[in-house]
Amino acid sequence: MTLEELRSKALFQNTIDTWIMLCDEKKSDWFLPEDYKKFIAHLFQSGLKLQKFPLCIKETGGMYQRGRDKTQFAETLAQSTDPNAAAYTIRLSDSTINIIRQFNSVALQSVSLFDVLRS
Repeated sequence: MTLEELRSKALFQNTIDTWIMLCDEKKSDWFLPEDYKKFIAHLFQSGLKLQKFPLCIKETGGMYQRGRDKTQFAETLAQSTDPNAAAYTIRLSDSTINIIRQFNSVALQSVSLFDVLRS
């Protein structure tokens, strides 16, 4: 699924699902909390307005994504006091999607070990 397809479901999305879709587009592993935190930092540094969102994974339309447990990922993030580990609401406008796609992490530039083992 692409970010545009995610937007077609709802214009406002949570950052965890947005992160997962970005990783899906880039064929990279989304199950890395440190990379998620870098992603959130990128969004804030880009000037996007994010609203903290008390996320319940069971309400996001599926607990598993690409064979990984979103609940476990969210619980790992919840253990951190870093504000970049929180879930936020984000409006997926065209300009926001462009900013999201500008996120560049070494982890996102290559195929993850999980994807290699899965294929």
